[in-house]
Amino acid sequence: MSMSAFNNVLLQNILHNIDIGIHVIDENRKTVVYNDAMGRIEGLDPKQVINKDLLEVFPSLDETSSTLISALTEKKPILNKAQVYINSKGKKIFTINSTLPIFIRDQVVGALEIAKDITYIKELSERLMDLQNELNINNQFSNFNKKKKIKKYNFADIIGQDEKIINLKEVARRASNTPSSVLIYGETGTGKELFAQSIHYGGNRKDKPFIAQNCAAIPETLLEGILFGTEKGGFTGAVAREGIFEQADGGTLLLDEINSMSHSLQAKLLRVLQEGYIRRIGGLKDIPIDVRIIATTNEDPSISIEKGRLRKDLYYRLNVIYLKIPPLRERKGDIGILSNHFINKYNYILNRNILGIDDQVLEAFYNYSWPGNVRELENAIESAMNCAPINRKFLLKEDFITNTNIFDAGNSLIIKRFNLEKPLPTYLEELEKEIILEKLEKNKYNISRTAKELGIKRQTLQHKIKKYFKTAK
Repeated sequence: MSMSAFNNVLLQNILHNIDIGIHVIDENRKTVVYNDAMGRIEGLDPKQVINKDLLEVFPSLDETSSTLISALTEKKPILNKAQVYINSKGKKIFTINSTLPIFIRDQVVGALEIAKDITYIKELSERLMDLQNELNINNQFSNFNKKKKIKKYNFADIIGQDEKIINLKEVARRASNTPSSVLIYGETGTGKELFAQSIHYGGNRKDKPFIAQNCAAIPETLLEGILFGTEKGGFTGAVAREGIFEQADGGTLLLDEINSMSHSLQAKLLRVLQEGYIRRIGGLKDIPIDVRIIATTNEDPSISIEKGRLRKDLYYRLNVIYLKIPPLRERKGDIGILSNHFINKYNYILNRNILGIDDQVLEAFYNYSWPGNVRELENAIESAMNCAPINRKFLLKEDFITNTNIFDAGNSLIIKRFNLEKPLPTYLEELEKEIILEKLEKNKYNISRTAKELGIKRQTLQHKIKKYFKTAK
């Protein structure tokens, strides 16, 4: 087989086995490429389409409504266009299409359309939005078990005597009664939502809704619908639904991990902040909204901008009031106060009577870096109080045995876990393996988060996992 023939067979195999639809017409509007994925999306057999005029196969289209013909005649690409239609089998299909003119020596000789079927994602988005609406209704109107209402945090719940925390609370208090946007930066576990809720419930919007949305937890195609809602009739079979902007009208919307939001969605958010209205997906009507935005990020905003994760114009619009929450390692004087606070909290929850922490343990706390910050401290104390004997009055080192990393920085506990009679390379490998396993368990085996916490590349961590855990599947 010649190389040309081989390349042709290879191309045909690729075209017909990828899950992205490909449709190519020539300058006479006849279809020259129509792969199996496009046939599945549109409910057609490729043999029905190949070598036929586009408008003959799709009589519902015309020269103005066909994106392929538009790209061919106007010689301009049409990128990321959402399309919704009923295919030949009567199934409602949602796709994201990009259509491009094909040039040879500056002459347009055809047009290429690439289609990604997002029907499943769209249906999932609608189910998520239904669930969001149901949850909001239940939170506001349910009379079931009123004693267990969702916790509303205020400034009294921000524990600490460190000067940085005191000054930060004062700035946040002054921000409570303004409509200005707030940007909160802090490492994971420092209490960003605690500050956000305190600003809301400490201000003149306290009787209005407070809605939080994690921008990293939802794909972009779902998040846009959750934020802005959908309009009935905007898509075939679409149902009118409020987005969380409308649900939070008059109140506060917390957008967590704003640096994880796509640039295109950041641009739409910026427009909402500047113009004070939203438009539902598929809608034509502008809906005025009065929502105060509090955005959080666990990465320094300047780094997010430098790495292209945060739009500079959105940063300037959000950064009207800026709060930088210090990590626990920078406010170690608060460790004792926080520890006593959590002991009192879990005495009540667990029906215990712990009076305090052994001095040696507290010293280990001061020597530890607390990468998980206040949340990690709380989890360590909760774990120890669950493990401690019923009659124990002070938490001792053995109560924290499941949190051995707390003691790594200041005493010999880590040495006890290894046989120092072994050669140094073996000892170091065992130590590295133990650290990696602890971090993997802590991050629920999320490779990206674990690599970031260890300060190594994702590929490096994967290599070490294969090296140390060969039997893992």
